[in-house]
Amino acid sequence: MSVTDRNTAATSTARPESGPGAIALTGARFLLALFFAFSAFAKLIAHESAVESFARMGWGNGAMYVIGGLEMAGAIALLVPLLSGVAAIALAALSAGASIVQLTLLDPPNAVMPALLVVVFVLIARSRHDRTERLLALLGRRA
Repeated sequence: MSVTDRNTAATSTARPESGPGAIALTGARFLLALFFAFSAFAKLIAHESAVESFARMGWGNGAMYVIGGLEMAGAIALLVPLLSGVAAIALAALSAGASIVQLTLLDPPNAVMPALLVVVFVLIARSRHDRTERLLALLGRRA
């Protein structure tokens, strides 16, 4: 690799951790972690609103607890720098599923919010790709 290639690679992967975009995405990570923690908590304590929603879908309490557990794990992982990119990817998938469920089983107009969350999670995952690569490298060394 030439010096020019190394300099180009270094500048293309180095992203400032400050600036309006980075600050907005950091704020979004914390707000979404809080949002998903509350959502998970309602499911994990079997709040009547969560039980009612899962009953309307025809899904049992087991699915409610699994989804609540996934949401809580994602919320916590969003706050851990090394895990935040992977958490954003996982929560994007979970939100896409929630959007589909809203469209098909519950209230189609409510499918917009989880679809918008997918976009935000993709932006977060993209901004944290260096940490995801670091995590994969760490896991690769242990395998």
